[in-house]
Amino acid sequence: MKYLRPGKAVWLLILFTCWSIPTTTSALDLGLKAQDVPNDAGKAIAIQWDTVPRPPDTQIYAFLLQRSESADGKWQNIAPLEITTKNFVDDGSANGTNALQPNKDYWYRLRVDYALSKLINDSLFVDTLNRVAITSNVVGPVRAIPSWINVKHIVVILLIALFFGSILYLTNQAKTGKKFFVRRIAGLDAIDEAIGRATEMGKPVLFAPGSQGVDNIQTIAAMIILTEVARRTADYDVPIIVPLMSSFVVPVAEEAVKSGATNAGRPEAYVPDNIRFLSEEQFAYTAGCSGIMLREKPAANLFMGAFFAESLILSEVGFSTGAIQIAGTSNVHQLPFFVVACDYTLIGEEFFAASSYISGDPGLLGTLRGTDWMKVLAMSLIVIGSILETMGVTQFTRLFEM
Repeated sequence: MKYLRPGKAVWLLILFTCWSIPTTTSALDLGLKAQDVPNDAGKAIAIQWDTVPRPPDTQIYAFLLQRSESADGKWQNIAPLEITTKNFVDDGSANGTNALQPNKDYWYRLRVDYALSKLINDSLFVDTLNRVAITSNVVGPVRAIPSWINVKHIVVILLIALFFGSILYLTNQAKTGKKFFVRRIAGLDAIDEAIGRATEMGKPVLFAPGSQGVDNIQTIAAMIILTEVARRTADYDVPIIVPLMSSFVVPVAEEAVKSGATNAGRPEAYVPDNIRFLSEEQFAYTAGCSGIMLREKPAANLFMGAFFAESLILSEVGFSTGAIQIAGTSNVHQLPFFVVACDYTLIGEEFFAASSYISGDPGLLGTLRGTDWMKVLAMSLIVIGSILETMGVTQFTRLFEM
């Protein structure tokens, strides 16, 4: 360790002075620049700098980016950098750093720790005990400014605006009396057959709206169908039983059945006791629902909503009672069970179209037609993009990059 004698520290300072490297008392001009990252939520600042000089017989021991909330404040190390790095995006994600606050002033600088090095017997020796820390020029203040619109996604924004615009236009058209064609769906046409059968047999109709909460889109669609089914059962004075798995769905189901009975002009047909909360446990609910089908033997079972492992058990139990069964779900993995055990099955998109088809609501019909338009547009864009990509033209697909 002959090389580490105290006299070498003095030589180190002389070396840095001779090679025009500032000491800690002067700033190293690295062309440091900082600016807000555009098109974000005001959470990032981009920093750039020039190549860091390295005098002969020295090594860069540490290279750090530092941030401060004032020009002469406390500096916080943001991240250790590779010596070849020339840019960095400070988004507050580096370990131990605070997240950037939008519209707040920040200052940045670089710190370079030089250490003397020398070849000794063909081995590079770095004197890490005698280092000189040099900081760059300070840049700032700079702010992370939130952007209202990400212009990189302007095409996506335009497509969304087109989607909602088409829905509003078509909804208005439906309200003015324009008729939209909706192809016949056998499963929905069979609902009248099922209710008629229940009327002839003097037995109730069971409507299970799935096992999910009221925040699930399939449950919402099921409630719209339930309202119309309740109206038709009230017309024929047929009891309707609604077993529920989520307690939050109970008031929604009660209101749907009550509205259906009121729309039929027979509010007395609404029976609160037939809206039954069974359990929030999946198979406890399944057992309770199966018990209702075995004891009360409904003439028709309608399974409309999000179902999972209980789908096969429910549909098999309903089949064993001889009931006519109609199912609808967008859970593709449950469709095979419903298809084999039910008389009619609404597959995927048919289930969501059912709410428009069965209710005839102008808002729902406009939404249905608007989504059809967008599907056609999306498929057209996919085909055009595929052809252009095959031809080596990539600019079109880049318009839709997220």
